[in-house]
Formats: sequence, structure tokens, C-alpha cells
Amino acid sequence: MKIATILAATLLAGMATTADAKTVVVTAAHMIDVLAGKRVDNPQVTIVDGRITAVGRKGDAVPAGAERVDLGERTLLPGLIDMHVHLTSDPTLSGYRQLEFTDNFWTVVGVANARRTLDAGFTTVRNVGSANYDDVALKQGIERGYVPGPRIVPATYALGATGGHCDATEFPPSIQVPHPQIANTPDEFRGAVRTIRKYGAEVVKVCMTGGVLSKTDSVGAQQISLAEIKAIVEEAHMLGMKVAVHAHGAEGINDALRAGVDTIEHASLADAESFKLAKVSGAWFDMDIYDDDYILAEGAKNGVFAESLEKERQVGLKQRQTFRAAHAAGVKMLFGTDGGVYPNGNNALQFAKMVEWGMTPIEAIQAATSSAAIALGRTADVGAIQPGRFGDLIAVEGDPLADVRQLEHPAFVMKGGAVVVAPK
Repeated sequence: MKIATILAATLLAGMATTADAKTVVVTAAHMIDVLAGKRVDNPQVTIVDGRITAVGRKGDAVPAGAERVDLGERTLLPGLIDMHVHLTSDPTLSGYRQLEFTDNFWTVVGVANARRTLDAGFTTVRNVGSANYDDVALKQGIERGYVPGPRIVPATYALGATGGHCDATEFPPSIQVPHPQIANTPDEFRGAVRTIRKYGAEVVKVCMTGGVLSKTDSVGAQQISLAEIKAIVEEAHMLGMKVAVHAHGAEGINDALRAGVDTIEHASLADAESFKLAKVSGAWFDMDIYDDDYILAEGAKNGVFAESLEKERQVGLKQRQTFRAAHAAGVKMLFGTDGGVYPNGNNALQFAKMVEWGMTPIEAIQAATSSAAIALGRTADVGAIQPGRFGDLIAVEGDPLADVRQLEHPAFVMKGGAVVVAPK
């Protein structure tokens, strides 16, 4: 009798919870099913307590008391995912201009950029590098409801070698800048992985080669040895973390792929061997092919170093050509923009570049949705309009499969069943 009473009480409690749950039903004229790669007409999406519980057709039964959101003739898509951003950066404050501000100023910059990014339809981002664990602070503030923003997968400090792209190379020897992420042996890098994980990193970012915006290094030169990157990958994977590698030059890209990294960022000078290694290992290329336009147009007035502008001239077009070749070779591709090198919130400008340089619109959309979710290891939560995943949705006015630039101006944004941008 007591067991029956307990079971009845539990059932009633469950019914009460279901009855009290917030339910939202979203309808539209069309929906992009990114898993099937096609458009579906007259979709109806039911969201309960932030997660999708049903995806059907307009006219299906609606739970009693549900909030209704009818998007009219618009097209529904999953919330977008940018796999390479720096929310706590402002490209108008480049080079030595950054020195005008106190350290925690950049956290405030991150708050503003998080809102712009979410409003632009990007409901999840991978933040691959920030100082002072700012991206963890931002993630915590968003999750606690203090500020609006996307779901953040933080890397905290990007790991690098002394004098490399992720070191402070812009100062004379008399000025010492503490950088806890700088290491020079396999064991030191193992310790660095453990340290950033301790303080909130969920992905490991590594600077494998030189870069465009750093001083004193060649953009493609390898800076971390095969033994060092192997140690990083082994440690990260043991801890359940994926490894994202900044790499422009082919030698660094190929050693990173031999070590088993998960994503290659930039990949500007990747070669046929890179494509072969990526396909064998299952690694993804994450190429920021919009940036070149912004850097060359705005960089000088924003304070970008003259040598950095020259390096961008060396690799910008080549990176786009490599993107086309990698896609044609069958390398798995992601959507990553390097937001922060251009203004955060303009992320969707890259879609048109991806189509211009070889992708179909659905492939570009999948790179920012279903493929990104796979690369993050978060297919249970994001990347598609599917029961069980978060109610992260956007809607655009036209057909993004006909004109991918529709994604640049979402008319509607929802995160976890809550409306962020309402249609006008």
C-alpha cells in the first residue's frame, strides 16, 4: 500500500511538472531540414522547457495552453553555430591601441559582442582564445541570466610557444607580459592543458604556426613540434576535450593532422597531403574566408600592424583557393569566421563567400549547423531542429537555399524556446 501511494504521488508530481512546463509552438511556411538537406513546407515545432519535443506539420494537435509563434511566410532554420570567434575582441582597437584599456575592459566588450552575435542568429559559438579566462566569465554570466548571449564553448587561453603567434611578440625585452599558456616542451604543454581545463576550458586551442596579426613571425612557419602537438592531443583527448589548431602553413597543418587534432583553423596553405591526412583522420577544416575583405579594407585605420597587412596580402586569396580545393577534395568543412578580427555580429557575411568559393547553399548552412554540432560533440543539444535538442531557431524572409545571403538578416531568433528577436 505504501509503495502504491508513493508511485501515485510520483506520477502526480510528474503530471504537475508537465502541466506547469512552458510550451511554445512555432509555425512557418518553410523549414530547412539540415539533416536531410532539404526544405520542408508548413513545419510545426513544439518546444517544452527549452527543448524540442516534436517536429510535425502545421495543423497537428497543439498542447493545451501552449504559446503560439506564427512566422507566416518565413523559412525556419536551426540556430547557427560559429566555430571560431573571439567575443572579447574589437577589431577597431587593433595593434597598440589595445594598450589604452584596463585588462577587464575586454570582458565588457565581450558582453556587447555576445548580444550582437545572438541577435545575428548565432545561438552557439566556440570561443577559441581569450585572456584572463574572460570567455568562461562570459559563459557563466549568460548561463546565469545576467547578460544575453549565445551558448559558449570556451577555450580560455590559446596555447603557444615562446615567440609564437600566441605569445606577446609586440613588446621589447624590458616589458614582460605574463602568459600562462606559453610552453616549450611536451610535458609543459601537458601541464598547460590541465591548467586551462581546471579553470573552465572545454576545448583546447593551439597556435601551431605563425599568424597574420602577430608580429615578428612568418605566417606559415611551424612553431610547435610533432612531439609537442602529440602530447597536447593525448592529454586533451584523455580529458575528454577536443583540439582546435591555428595553422596556416602546410608543414604545421600536416604534423597537427598526424597527431590527431580535431579541427584545423585557417588552413590557408594546406596542400594535397593535408587533404589526404584530414580525410584519413576525420579532422575538419574551419576556414575564415570572409576576413580578407575586412582586414585589407579597414585594417590600416584600425591600427593593424603594417607587417600584418602584408601577411594578409600573402595568404588571403590563397586561403580562398585552398578552401575551394579542400571542398572539392572531400575534406569535411565547418563554418568559422574569426569574429573579433572583423566586427562580431557580422558572422553571416561569410556564407556568401563559402558559396562563391565552391559550396552549395545547403552545404554552407550545414557547416554552421549539423556539421558544427558533430565537430563539437554536441549533437544531442544543437545543430538541427530535432526532438531532444534545444529550441534554438532562426527564421529568414526568403529561401536561403536560393539566396544564402538571407541569413545575413534573420527576422526571428529564438534560444532555448525564448524569443530573442521577434519578427516585425
